[in-house]
Amino acid sequence: MFKDKWEFYNDLNSSLEGLISEEQDWLANICNACALLYLMIHDVNWSGFYFKKGEQLVLGPFQGKPACIRIPIGKGVCGIAAQSGEIQVVEDVHKFPGHIACDCASMSEIVIPIIKEGELIGVLDIDSPRKGRFDYEDAKGLSDFVKILNKYINWPST
Repeated sequence: MFKDKWEFYNDLNSSLEGLISEEQDWLANICNACALLYLMIHDVNWSGFYFKKGEQLVLGPFQGKPACIRIPIGKGVCGIAAQSGEIQVVEDVHKFPGHIACDCASMSEIVIPIIKEGELIGVLDIDSPRKGRFDYEDAKGLSDFVKILNKYINWPST
């Protein structure tokens, strides 16, 4: 058991680096990253990626129930994160204007934009069935997770 979130995220991010640092296939790496998040982060019911294609985000690898396939940039939590380039931490998704409900069990959400060399690649999206599940420490730890992805992954063109 971890003493605190900082220790947890150090372990999570070290595990990610160990998984993907020697593999060149971006899709294999994202699939493993997804599984790692779903396995290690408690109280989550969905973790996955959406990738920018034109003016939409399109579903990528994920763990959890089937999800929305396309999300317009600027709509919902994922679309706002993609449009603004800012991490979205939503304590209660039912209070978020324009929230797109893919799973009615989701109560809170965190979305981290994936931006490499100034270009939006997509977003990392994690949902929880518990209100208030995510906070600043999660945002920092998951931002570092995305930095590791960007370090090792040669993303396909959007």
